[in-house]
Amino acid sequence: MRNSFLLILLLVLASSIVKGQSNKRFESMLNSYFEDYLKLNPTRATTLGDYRYNDQLENSLSQIYRDQSKRLYSRYLDSLKRFNKQQLSARDQLSYQIFQYDLEKNIALLQYPSYLNPLNQMFDFRLAFSQLGGGTGNHPFKTVKDYDDFLKRIDQFSLITDTAIANLRKSITANRAQPKVVIEKVIPQIKAMITDTVTKSLFYNPIKNIPATFSAEDKARLTTAYTNAIQQKITPSYQRLLSFLQNEYLQQARPTVGLLALNGGKEEYTFLVKYYTTTNLTPDEVFAIGQSEVKRIHTEMEKVKQQVGYTGDLKAFLNHVLTDKKFFPFQKDEEVVAVYNQIYERIKPHIASQFNMVPKTAFEIRPVEKYRAAAIAAHYMRGTADGARPGIFYFPVVDATKYHYWRMEDLFLHEAIPGHHYQLSLQLENPNIPGFQNIGSYGAYVEGWGLYAESLGSQLGLYTDPYQRLGQLYGEIHRAIRLVVDAGIHHKGWTREQAIQYCLDNEPITEANAIQEIERYIVWPGQALSYKIGELKIMEMRRKAEKALTSKFNVRTFHDEVLKDGALPLQIFEAKMNAWIQRQRNGSKQAK
Repeated sequence: MRNSFLLILLLVLASSIVKGQSNKRFESMLNSYFEDYLKLNPTRATTLGDYRYNDQLENSLSQIYRDQSKRLYSRYLDSLKRFNKQQLSARDQLSYQIFQYDLEKNIALLQYPSYLNPLNQMFDFRLAFSQLGGGTGNHPFKTVKDYDDFLKRIDQFSLITDTAIANLRKSITANRAQPKVVIEKVIPQIKAMITDTVTKSLFYNPIKNIPATFSAEDKARLTTAYTNAIQQKITPSYQRLLSFLQNEYLQQARPTVGLLALNGGKEEYTFLVKYYTTTNLTPDEVFAIGQSEVKRIHTEMEKVKQQVGYTGDLKAFLNHVLTDKKFFPFQKDEEVVAVYNQIYERIKPHIASQFNMVPKTAFEIRPVEKYRAAAIAAHYMRGTADGARPGIFYFPVVDATKYHYWRMEDLFLHEAIPGHHYQLSLQLENPNIPGFQNIGSYGAYVEGWGLYAESLGSQLGLYTDPYQRLGQLYGEIHRAIRLVVDAGIHHKGWTREQAIQYCLDNEPITEANAIQEIERYIVWPGQALSYKIGELKIMEMRRKAEKALTSKFNVRTFHDEVLKDGALPLQIFEAKMNAWIQRQRNGSKQAK
């Protein structure tokens, strides 16, 4: 009997040793992948506050880069398959699932020719470069080395510009030219970056703000170097791109706007729906969910209309909040900033009632730079784990007198706190998850959390004004409409005008904003589906937990579980939350 017991003990110890060794090898493999990924993507490293590769700029438009990426993903997928998942810890088993999903998804994405469309009015290589080099973005300008590093990045920018032009030429040959309406938006942006006077260039800002601690020799050398770089490299690059677009590409740009019009476009959109929602939903299912949600939210808007005593129909009510001057109280940009700061202060006393975990990363509120305010939506830029750079809530103010007051509370909740700032910062700061998960960005989870965060306004001291509650409903219906129009454009063959009209018929939005939104979906197929699909899944998990746990449900503990492992594909997230609910139920039963 004693020998049997010893044998069992030895087997348990041996199994534990094997498991421990497997976990160490697995974690080492994940760390190696993360290092290799950052070497291949130096600007991503910069974003994370890792400045080892700040003198490099990846040419993600090149065939060389795509080949390197595929080799990276394939090599580590082969390495992953050598591990027995059951021999890993529960934490590492989750990482295994995420890593496998990530690698397979990235390999699959590379088969589609998105590189042939390297320009759009929202985000592309030249806009990213201007944010890097403007002096207020991710690239630091604190040391002489920082300045010298960016000079080397300027050299590489010229090459990337030429690659973009070559890819655009290929898109014409491949019958995949970009929509004309997109190029018409890009051309004025490029013109705005070309200045006759070097000191007016955005890229001269680091010289204007050169640290006083630099020596006179370094200041003189860098001033000359940046002047020459702007005159001889940056400006000519923009001029080559502008000339090509105006004189060659615009005439070849297509009148259609959806992927459906392209060879293989229907299959590509079906893939992108799965890619961005991290589900197995089809375009038709997404379209139907959107229609259902629009109908439900209209009912909630009717309740607000009745609450404020408006006697017209819903469309008239929405037009009222869109046009009445009392909803546009601002005269200066600074006044808009002040209200966002007031919202932040109102939230602070209530955070502890909803969250146990609070990020350490500092937080700032900033208006978007004027040169890109007209073409970009409010967004969040993550900070760094070491505290060197804060997380920033950016919002565009083209004209303060036309800034909607009633949309501010839900927007802050989504983009800032407890939305993207909390989720992304907690993920980046988390020492218990591997590096590749620290930067994981599954849109359905990330944007789903942002939209879910909007629903917490009442618990955080907001939405006391019924019009701000209407703002939250606007946030919801806006994302529900995206399901309809995105699938409409890219799967059902809707025209740009049809999609714009659907927005105007179903939400309080100006025609200019509706156009801006629809043109976003045109250049970024599938991404806009993330928000509502992710929010619906998080809501589903919360309702399931509340029903299963009844009085034992604790919202802070629920939020801990949602956030503690970082961004997850929704399929993996749902399985994780179901397991958590079961553990909570079992714990409650044992407590009794």
